[in-house]
Amino acid sequence: MQTDIDPRSLIGRKAFDRQGAKIGTVDEVYLDDATGVPEWAAVRTGLFTRDAFVPLEPSEFVDGALLIPFDRSLIKDAPDFGVGRHLSPEQELQLYRHYGLDSSSSSAGTGPDRDFGKLAGHEE
Repeated sequence: MQTDIDPRSLIGRKAFDRQGAKIGTVDEVYLDDATGVPEWAAVRTGLFTRDAFVPLEPSEFVDGALLIPFDRSLIKDAPDFGVGRHLSPEQELQLYRHYGLDSSSSSAGTGPDRDFGKLAGHEE
């Protein structure tokens, strides 16, 4: 994904799967603590449903929408960790595995002092 996009500009944007079907609306964006690069988004999948975590790489931001190159069913079946807090290293690795992505290609380190998934716009 483009790394020069302000993560706050993704909030409220529509998200679509690889087939072009609407999944929902971006609720929150999570940044890599080491680089500050947007890494995950929580997409609200419906009025009374939970948020689904989606990877921002290899997703694309096109014409004001987030295009996620995965099937809707895979996205809706993503592990549910709740929103509004850090993702632990274990949770992030679960998400990488769920989407079949190589976690070593991300900026995610695995050291013991490493924090993952900082929520954009929140200071700790």
